[in-house]
Amino acid sequence: MHGEYKVPGGKLVVVDLEEQDGRIAGFRLAGDFFLEPDEALGAIDAAVEGLPTSSTAAEIAAAIRAALPEDAVLLGFTPEAVGVAIRRSLQHARSFADYEWTIIDDEPRLPIQHVALDEVLTQEVGAGRRGPTLRFWNLSGPAVYIGSFQSYRNEVDPGNAAKHGIPVLRRITGGGAMFSEPDNAITYSLYVPGDLVQGMSFQDSYAFLDAWVIEALKGLGIEAYYAPLNDITSAKGKIGGAAQKRLAGGAVLHHATMSYDIDADKMTEVLRIGKEKLSDKGTTSAKKRVDPLRSQTGMTKADVQEALKGTFRRLYGGADGALTDAELAAADDLILTKFDTEAWLHRVP
Repeated sequence: MHGEYKVPGGKLVVVDLEEQDGRIAGFRLAGDFFLEPDEALGAIDAAVEGLPTSSTAAEIAAAIRAALPEDAVLLGFTPEAVGVAIRRSLQHARSFADYEWTIIDDEPRLPIQHVALDEVLTQEVGAGRRGPTLRFWNLSGPAVYIGSFQSYRNEVDPGNAAKHGIPVLRRITGGGAMFSEPDNAITYSLYVPGDLVQGMSFQDSYAFLDAWVIEALKGLGIEAYYAPLNDITSAKGKIGGAAQKRLAGGAVLHHATMSYDIDADKMTEVLRIGKEKLSDKGTTSAKKRVDPLRSQTGMTKADVQEALKGTFRRLYGGADGALTDAELAAADDLILTKFDTEAWLHRVP
């Protein structure tokens, strides 16, 4: 069995092993990481040899840590990364490069259509009618998107939302509320088979699925990095956040929104951003939480989006694609039966 795991912001971890009587055998670790002293590599191999194949990534990491010499230095990887690679090998997980990707730079649509399309396209990937897809949203209007489990009245000021003509929508993913207007943010969705994140914890999968974005932002001169659980940030402040949903069909929806040039005054009128929410971000002002891509790159939103697509293609390939009539019709049906209903919007009052 063979497994690979590219540590977000780090190095590639490669493992080869066999399964014998429910235990790991013939284990070998490799990769482009740095490790001192040399003897530490043998210590890791010996620590993993004979472990039950049912061991979790955390249990594997604990065994490795206990076996490492006191002076061991691991650069570009961690014992946990080795554990993830082993779990992926045992569960036959796949990598980005194993798939033929479709990239959709979607036409401007109403926000509610984008929310419905996220559910439809994830279901289509799970059913095998669509291959793994990266879709960039383009908006024809503004919206506030609250997380699947958020309280409507705690997150939104409905009076101010109505005053500014901003509809409030509830998405199927968890996480916090997002405010977006046409051309002030970049939102993309990944629709992927569950095999791509097989063996990963939710936290690992967030960073893994957005690693290409971090590389793209660094290529634009931004000191970007991932802050657990779901923030894309930089030395100058938060850029955006991600959310995720795993559907019963086995596919995963992972989407992220990054600020380009958000109207902070309007955002704080429409969203109820409490002091507790601000304090856990280490700031006292909502405006300081918005750090637009425009100010860090000097590029237009369209050029930033093209750069993101270019990085994805360079790393994993991808052919231009489009939505099908059937997918659009299914999204329209979901809008009528779910996303445009009071029952869904106020399911958490």
